[in-house]
Amino acid sequence: MGLKIAVYGATGAVGKEMLTILEERLFPAEEVFALATRKSIGRELSYGDRTLKVKDAATFDFSKVDLVLMSAGGDVSRAEAQKIAKAGAIVIDNSSAWRMDPDVPLIVPEVNADALESRPKKGIIANPNCSTIQTVVALKPIHDRARIKRVSCATYQAVSGGGQAAMDELWHQTRAIYVNDPIEPDALPKQIAFNVIPKIDVFMEDGATKEEWKMTMETKKILDPSIKLFSTCVRVPVFVGHCVAAHLELEEELSPEEARDILREAPGLMLIDRTDEDDPMYVTPIECVGEFATFVSRVRSDPTVENGLAMWIVSDNLRKGAALNAVQIAEVLLNKGILKA
Repeated sequence: MGLKIAVYGATGAVGKEMLTILEERLFPAEEVFALATRKSIGRELSYGDRTLKVKDAATFDFSKVDLVLMSAGGDVSRAEAQKIAKAGAIVIDNSSAWRMDPDVPLIVPEVNADALESRPKKGIIANPNCSTIQTVVALKPIHDRARIKRVSCATYQAVSGGGQAAMDELWHQTRAIYVNDPIEPDALPKQIAFNVIPKIDVFMEDGATKEEWKMTMETKKILDPSIKLFSTCVRVPVFVGHCVAAHLELEEELSPEEARDILREAPGLMLIDRTDEDDPMYVTPIECVGEFATFVSRVRSDPTVENGLAMWIVSDNLRKGAALNAVQIAEVLLNKGILKA
């Protein structure tokens, strides 16, 4: 007998991807429910060769499902996740609402699956920020070998991280430039077409943005509280695929050659790194779209610090950065017997 699963926020970009990945990975779901707000009731979504009709999340009986994959935004999650968990389902939440709660595990399966040994105290598991996920997947094997003291990174984040409205805005602004129409930013704070925006989420008192704060605090919670991380998070005119330029300061010396060997064998990673000018190999967002792996390129020494190492990290933010990671968490729950099919 299979599990009964609900995808809450199924009409959004991440929700649709969750449905796709559940089917692609043959997750043992006996029944899948697509949930959204009342305005989407009856809308049809694809689930493999089946069609699901969207149901109203506000009136859905969550006691009849075992698992809820939630991607409906922080406000909805804060209001509803605990109620859903009390009805009996385990909630894997994609928003930032529960990530820093000490009673809520923050999980990237390749990094800290061992933090899941029983049903979480609150019945909620948090999915990290999309840029954090791909960064810690790449940092973990290096940290295990040479201990990371400090990370300085810049992110290049696709507009899909801001939701469907941001994706639509990039499309409409790009067209507007070619036909000389006026451009009025709405979903994003400034023009994104042919531009970059060094602000994601709100500014905090110290001048950092909330997105930058998330990367720091989540990396500490997932990987190691002693790691110092500083980031500048930038929105770029790319539809899908986040990039991170990460510069590491290590406790122990580690050559680029040894780092490549370690990364090549690490779970969830694919090393694409060759600097031969006649046949270079490095990855860009276009190549990572639709892929499950986190890609690493341009591994090199950073001579500006002792035991410095730099790398370029790219991942499909809708897949590994959100939907895939949530499904992988569900697979961990299943493999450990916390969820029973």
